[in-house]
Amino acid sequence: MRIVSGEEMYEIDRQTVNLIGLSADTLMESAGRAAASLLLERIPPEAKVVVLSGAGSNGGDGIVIARVLKAHGRPVSLWLIPPRDKIRGAAAAALSVYEKSGYTASDYRGSEAGLERELERADAIVDALLGIGVNGPLREPYRKLIGKINEQRAEIYAIDLPSGVPADGGPVEAAVRADATVTIQYPKLGTFTNPSASYVGELLVADIGIPPAAAADLARRALWTLADVRRTLPRREASSHKGTHGRLLVAGGSLPMPGAVVLASRAALRSGAGLVTVAVPDCIHAIAAGHYPEAMYLPSPSEDGYFRGELPLDGASFGFIAAGPGLGRTAGGRAVVEQVLRQDVPVLLDADALFHAAELLPLLRKRTKPTVLTPHPGEMAWLAGSTAAAVEDDRFGVSARFAAENGAYVVLKGPHTIVAAPDGTQHVNTTGSAALAKGGSGDVLTGIAAAFLLQHEDVLEAVSNAVFIHGLAASLLTEERHSLADVLASDVIESIPAAFRYIYGDEGGAERKRKRSGVRFL
Repeated sequence: MRIVSGEEMYEIDRQTVNLIGLSADTLMESAGRAAASLLLERIPPEAKVVVLSGAGSNGGDGIVIARVLKAHGRPVSLWLIPPRDKIRGAAAAALSVYEKSGYTASDYRGSEAGLERELERADAIVDALLGIGVNGPLREPYRKLIGKINEQRAEIYAIDLPSGVPADGGPVEAAVRADATVTIQYPKLGTFTNPSASYVGELLVADIGIPPAAAADLARRALWTLADVRRTLPRREASSHKGTHGRLLVAGGSLPMPGAVVLASRAALRSGAGLVTVAVPDCIHAIAAGHYPEAMYLPSPSEDGYFRGELPLDGASFGFIAAGPGLGRTAGGRAVVEQVLRQDVPVLLDADALFHAAELLPLLRKRTKPTVLTPHPGEMAWLAGSTAAAVEDDRFGVSARFAAENGAYVVLKGPHTIVAAPDGTQHVNTTGSAALAKGGSGDVLTGIAAAFLLQHEDVLEAVSNAVFIHGLAASLLTEERHSLADVLASDVIESIPAAFRYIYGDEGGAERKRKRSGVRFL
């Protein structure tokens, strides 16, 4: 499922009309019908529905939605917010069909109080005011209407995007806070960036039948869903043994932070790594080894509770190295990261290793084996020489540029984690919740990702699957016995087996799985 910018969606529409030959009227009818089908499933038959229609294509979609709902006997009132002479093209044609079908549309101008009364009585409000058409400051009456919509107790359904949310993300002046958003054909960038993502609610995707050829040349951004994980996650062969599933070295830990590297190694073992060796400062060897006997340990010289310098790797052979959890920002830590980057194996850097990597980018760029970086926005800002606020304003752009310029895979963590590949491909995760907003969660992801990278030749698929399962494991906890507030990183590790069973099995049926992935398709 692609993710597009506002301009890309306009280009898709142009390609569909000009090159493929579908008319704008046909596209609008398809969009309205597909969205209405989803609304018919969700809105109770007796619910009073108010549809608010703007002047452009989004408003035309709303007109078609109102007609389809009425044809199904639903109590619907359609309100035209702009003057009728501002409704043109396909939207005007949709309005003509609506009225020739025997239905009446109300005009907002001159009847403002009437609309306010209807909104107060409504059980459901359909926002078809602006869609992806926000450009510059909001004008009246839209700003006022958005405020009125948000005051109501009714369920709010936005079409394509909540009115006021920029299609490509960025600052939000004022916007409809939707309970659900029915996006047309492809989700938009603003759905997955902050603060705009907080206005979207549940994301429902209405496929309106646009041919894939119309989007063939666009940026390669996509949602990574349950179907993708099930398609790409390797299964264990009956004849496999511990060596089959890879030899992993996890380097990290310090006297102030001995638990981080333990969490990462435990997560790796839970995620299928065959053999895990943990390199730690010798001053915490006993602490770390006492927590997880299944791992092997490589005690390394320490100084003041941290690594003194390089790891004693002479003669050691590993298929993958993960470094960073609990490492510390010392000269010894930098020496470890530099040593790791010089190894001729795939590498993952997280946490304090990213701090050091920012000063070692020339070395990172010279690597011939895959390098995976897993920053949160603050760490991404450090790597990119920017600020966390600037990263959040352009998550897709920052991660894509850094991956391309440095030849690395970037996992930009957040509510909608982005996995960016050097070739420009980006996957957006569809699992997880605020339960992961807890210390140690990133260490767990490091372990899962390292284990998956040992067992999968496709780096992008392996990392995308790791991010998905990390989020799924947390979600399963909050569905069954935990709240968002009390989940610990170690709880997430213990939930990894349930996540595997969920993916490999068929518990709950396909419908439950679509909801679990965070996206609903029509």
